[in-house]
Amino acid sequence: MATKTDSETGRISRLGRILFGLGLALQASEDFRDMDDTVEYAKSAGVPMPEHAAPFASGMMVVAGAGIALWRLPKVATGAATTFLAVVTLTMHDFWNADPDDRDGERLAFFGNLAMFGAALAFLREAYR
Repeated sequence: MATKTDSETGRISRLGRILFGLGLALQASEDFRDMDDTVEYAKSAGVPMPEHAAPFASGMMVVAGAGIALWRLPKVATGAATTFLAVVTLTMHDFWNADPDDRDGERLAFFGNLAMFGAALAFLREAYR
């Protein structure tokens, strides 16, 4: 059975970081297209000072995603993404508390964030190697 060389593994990991980081940055940048809706969503979830917290969080994720994609300040970038996803996944997408009309969408967002949280943890570990 053939094994991957370190350079092949490195290329695969680099591609994963680029795709993950770009995905985070681009997804977060969408919040800026309609920040009023983003702020309202945060407000409806009980986020304190949503008019400040929502743009800050979105901006943080754009920067974190770019940092992961470019592998610049990787401990800071992956730490920010991991922290953001841990908090937001449980507080903003708590489908178990959502209205029945919103439950399916929140469940989908929860599981999507859960998958991204797993990737962020893997890259956080890589950053500390």
